[in-house]
Amino acid sequence: MNILKNILATLKQPRNATITIAAVICVVLATLSYHLVSASPEQQLRAEVTPTAKVVPTPTPTLATPTKVNVKPTPTPLILPGQDRSKILGIAGEPGTNYASIPWIRLSHPSCGWGNLRGNVLKKTIQDYHHKGVRILFSICQSNSASLYDTAKFDDAASAYPDAVQCGNEQMKQDASVSFLYVPPDKFAKFYDLCERAIHKVRPSTPVILGSLDPHVAGADYQLLVNQASYLDQMQAAMNSSVHPGGNWNWRNQIIGLIDSWHNGWAGADNLNGLFDFWSQQFQLDKGQLGNHLWVIEGTGCFKGCGINTDSAYELAVSHILTLISDVNVARQYKVPFFYFSGRDFKDQGLVWPIGILDLQGRPKAIRQDLAPQARTLNLTCGNKTVNVSDQLQLLSRLYSGCALPDNYINILSS
Repeated sequence: MNILKNILATLKQPRNATITIAAVICVVLATLSYHLVSASPEQQLRAEVTPTAKVVPTPTPTLATPTKVNVKPTPTPLILPGQDRSKILGIAGEPGTNYASIPWIRLSHPSCGWGNLRGNVLKKTIQDYHHKGVRILFSICQSNSASLYDTAKFDDAASAYPDAVQCGNEQMKQDASVSFLYVPPDKFAKFYDLCERAIHKVRPSTPVILGSLDPHVAGADYQLLVNQASYLDQMQAAMNSSVHPGGNWNWRNQIIGLIDSWHNGWAGADNLNGLFDFWSQQFQLDKGQLGNHLWVIEGTGCFKGCGINTDSAYELAVSHILTLISDVNVARQYKVPFFYFSGRDFKDQGLVWPIGILDLQGRPKAIRQDLAPQARTLNLTCGNKTVNVSDQLQLLSRLYSGCALPDNYINILSS
């Protein structure tokens, strides 16, 4: 109360009242200034609490259900086991022709001049035969062009798993009409080396045949046979000097292909036996071991330029069937692999070659092809059974299986 009285007393004095009023006004202005400053936008921003950032979760994408694709595994190729050489008996054929009961078929690469056996077609063809229990000798031919050393054909053949491969055919033949066949021994050495290596890289146990010896007559063509051995010697020298310098490659350790084209069995001829005599001497082997190093890749008769009357259907027919029988008997006697040529008759330069066991249409030919079917038949002894055969396909397959001919078969066939 005393303080209030003192203030009032002071205010009653004019001078003091003026000072007091001024002081009050200053206080009021200071207060207003504070509120104005504290209410400025910058201050409000500084005073605001920084909000916590809102975390938006990343949505999990909805994956489409994958479509199930059934991928068929690559089938494992059927590879038939190797056979004893005494069982390697076949025929030169072509895909699509049925050679019932013939255990081996010889087929050829397009490099031999015909067909389309390469790539998947070749693989499927061989697999089809394998599933029937039939084995394949596959022939690859040489050329005298830049493609000689093209390894694609070798790799292609190897990947199809043939049961045997012939690398080259009649590479020694010096004939103006087929001059493209001849390849000098040094070049053929490299060709054969590339071919053999490609085949054995895929399957080391596959027999690889070194080309073929073109047909000659034992005795009369002795010097020509010597020339063939000389070619092999030159090939051997090239192999060990340029292909594989310092090597010890020997052609006598290889398997050589042989072609025999003569009317064996006709008029006492036995040319295949004579050729076996010559080459067993060159290999320095007994004829019983010759099959380890020699395959008859073509055994066939001769009907022109060899003493057969081509105008006589009788001579053509009888010499043909006797050659088939004689060749099979000799090959089986010495256990030499043998392929009869040809599977069917064919035309060449307008001339029909009647040396097949099937006719031009692929039908079995009568045993005596100049006569009607069943005009001549043979009773063969097959184990403890007697089997009557009337066509050439039956006869060949039965001979391959070991059936025996009647003692008088020559009289039956030639009468």
